Amino acid sequence: MKIRQQGATRRARFALGVDIGGTFTDFALMNTSSGEVHAAKVLTNYKDLTQAVLDGVRQLAASIPGSPAAIERVIHGTTLATNALIQRKGGRTVLLVTRGFRDVLEMGRESRFDIYDINLELPAALVPRKHVFEIDERIDYTGKVAVPLALAQAREVIAEIKKQGVDAIAICLLHAFRNPQHERALAALIKRELPRVPISLSSDVMPDIREYERASTTAANAYVQPAIRGYLDRLAAGLKGEGISAPLSIMTSDGGIVSCETANRYPVRLIESGPAGGAMASAFYAAAAGMDKVIALDMGGTTAKVCVIDEGKPEQSTEFEVDRVFRFAKGSGLPLKIPVIEMIEIGAGGGSIAGVSKLGLLKVGPGSAGSDPGPACYGLGGAAPTVTDADLFLGYLDPQYFLGGQMPLDREAAARAIDEHVAKPLGVSVLRAAWGVHEIVNENMARAAKVHCLERGKDPREYTLIAYGGAGPVHAYRVAKILGIKTIFYPLRAGVMSAFGFLVTAPSFEMIRADLAPLESADAVRINAFLREMAAAGKALVATCGVAMAKLSTVIEANMRFAGQSFELSVPIKGALGKRELVKAKQRFFDLYKARYHRLNRDVPVEIVSWRVIVKGPAPKVKMDTVHQPDGGARVKALKGQRKVFMPEAGAFVNCPIYDRYALRAGARLMGPAVIEEHESTVVLGPDAAIEVDQYCNLRVRLAGGKHKARRVC
Repeated sequence: MKIRQQGATRRARFALGVDIGGTFTDFALMNTSSGEVHAAKVLTNYKDLTQAVLDGVRQLAASIPGSPAAIERVIHGTTLATNALIQRKGGRTVLLVTRGFRDVLEMGRESRFDIYDINLELPAALVPRKHVFEIDERIDYTGKVAVPLALAQAREVIAEIKKQGVDAIAICLLHAFRNPQHERALAALIKRELPRVPISLSSDVMPDIREYERASTTAANAYVQPAIRGYLDRLAAGLKGEGISAPLSIMTSDGGIVSCETANRYPVRLIESGPAGGAMASAFYAAAAGMDKVIALDMGGTTAKVCVIDEGKPEQSTEFEVDRVFRFAKGSGLPLKIPVIEMIEIGAGGGSIAGVSKLGLLKVGPGSAGSDPGPACYGLGGAAPTVTDADLFLGYLDPQYFLGGQMPLDREAAARAIDEHVAKPLGVSVLRAAWGVHEIVNENMARAAKVHCLERGKDPREYTLIAYGGAGPVHAYRVAKILGIKTIFYPLRAGVMSAFGFLVTAPSFEMIRADLAPLESADAVRINAFLREMAAAGKALVATCGVAMAKLSTVIEANMRFAGQSFELSVPIKGALGKRELVKAKQRFFDLYKARYHRLNRDVPVEIVSWRVIVKGPAPKVKMDTVHQPDGGARVKALKGQRKVFMPEAGAFVNCPIYDRYALRAGARLMGPAVIEEHESTVVLGPDAAIEVDQYCNLRVRLAGGKHKARRVC
């Protein structure tokens, strides 16, 4: 979009958010004084992720001369850690365990996510059994040393590891979350012999109960550490070469900002950094617009993510799976015990490939064309039909205005791909095939959102849908209709919303420590002692982002459950921890449990499983800016014209008005059907949509209600 040229760029100060996605790398450059935001998108370069970032920086520098030198903050989210795990391109890693636990990664939970599949597949362990070494030592469940660490034997193991020439070392000893003494002693021995090899301790990475999950998380942290460290070093050097001297910060999976130093130490926390940025941006808009209940729908080029936000806070979780053999099968992936924003992810993006299954049925995703070779309409070598190809054929996208005209699309190529791979095999018209692709991906997203809400006791009909990502605004109207949602919010620059979310997020880090004990007999004195230690460690980490210690705050939560259960709820601690506060915390647990599961048995004893300490810095002060007029003060007419757009209510293409989003005045009201275009995304609305433009050019859409019955498509 056009923004005012900075007459004296040297006086302006900027913050830059960069999000590497599966198809595009997104940029949001914000003037921290005026609130102006300039957006950019470039295709993700899988061969060199750094190059895509630098290409986008140069594009922004061309739009705003002198801006690189005026950038004060750079916040980055990357898929590198995820890709390294999925593609098995991490470092050569060894794992040290207590004698008798060599098969901890191979055995897992000894459970089957599909009990009827006799050919059940599980993801391969990150560390093969031959690279797992046993150490003679033992700490019992209370934290007492039962068998001292065998130093002589440990030195022999280290000597063997040294011969193998490893890239990273993970250490996960039994009950180290209770007492890290042996893990730390072992790490000290290793550092003397292998000073340059990074070491991940389970007592540091994730000191929580459940041996398999703790070992899996620690191994994953070590596995991706060499790749992340090398990448961040190259990126920092590249940014300096472009004239950006600002420190580089990283987005974490739980919606916090950390320094490169902390990211290098805990790279496993970066797994969902991009989607977390979108969730934080949604929370920002929800708070600004006074929306208490929000469902965030992020649909990009590769996947779609759904997140529930109540009272301005995205739901949090401490469990996550990566590299699932079956995308929707819980238990089929590698478990990670890390703090993450709770969301469901499905293979529904603009690049999701459409085809016909062996049963002769139309299917869409989860495979994606990504950025290389991309959808057929990109003209980059892709031949398979994708959701973007279907959207283009249906008229929802302007082939000459994709990315503001920087990347023209080939509608004829899209039609040929749909015809060859979908229409002819099914014996239907290209139009019917294209609409089928569009409709199926909408149904998939709506079904995922409905399940995600119902599992949490939420009714999606009570929520507002926030749509973003490059493809989200194209599909949100139909998804809302399926879910029965009456209000949709389309933020400006929705196509780069995750990158924008980085700019509104506070530096923070979460510490966790397992301490299983009955609530009634919890030792408040002992707990307060280690909570102070956790807070001090967390503050030291957040301070590396350049935040003064005096500006840091802490939030304490206890993970509680009923005795005998295998899942917990996070309960806030709101006062000085003592007997009175523990009684109040118990009542809060009851309230949370009743709200989530709609039933309660107060007679069952309550346990504290672990403690969380979240250290936060102050949130950036963000001034939302209205959209500025083009130079000279002349306003471009909002109505750009009309084009043929397929509307299922009519069962055919109709002449649909096309609007320029940047020219819409605050307070403007429109009625659907309508297509509203901006550089990074396109809003597509049906006939019952009542549209209002707020002062920041965000669109608020009310639906008349009632699911339209689509006519038969020829």
